[in-house]
Amino acid sequence: MDDATVNLGFAAACLVGGYVSGSIPFGLALGHVFGLGDIRKIGSGNIGATNALRTGHKAMAALTLMGDVLKGTVPVAIALYLLGPFYAAIAGVGAFLGHVFPVWLGFKGGKGVATYLGVLLGIAPIGVVIFALAWLSTAYLTRYSSLAALIATLLVPIAYYFLGYPAAALLTAILTVLVYIRHQANIQRLIGGTEPKIGAKKT
Repeated sequence: MDDATVNLGFAAACLVGGYVSGSIPFGLALGHVFGLGDIRKIGSGNIGATNALRTGHKAMAALTLMGDVLKGTVPVAIALYLLGPFYAAIAGVGAFLGHVFPVWLGFKGGKGVATYLGVLLGIAPIGVVIFALAWLSTAYLTRYSSLAALIATLLVPIAYYFLGYPAAALLTAILTVLVYIRHQANIQRLIGGTEPKIGAKKT
């Protein structure tokens, strides 16, 4: 498939397919399956794996994380195999938007980091390694999970660009902007010195 000639029908199908996959609310569904109720009523109020962990049920949180990763990986991997990197990137944007703004939940979803990782896994797995190294290093040095995610998502598109993955670089640059938008409250707390650190007890 020659990406220089864009097939709008394929592009739309990838965007919609990615969105539908990304919008599956695993955290919400698994909360009910495990008898924990609506996880939006606790913690941050979103449906992601981090908030699922606040239920105290580690298995449910792990399954939520797995689901949130795979709903980014699957549409991207399918589009990459069938149509190429350009369409895989479109599917990745769709999956991320689906998780962050799911139509089924009034466009109120998670912050998207797990689905971001899933997209990386689908389009160029080396991005997962780069993300993990950046996240772990930043988290170890600062003890801020949110800052680690912000640094990692900033470095991934730069790394993709220099490693020769232009479609992945453009895709993750777009997703990084969206991650930063979703983390506005965390950024404000980091600036104000009120963001909780990893392992810190809430007062």
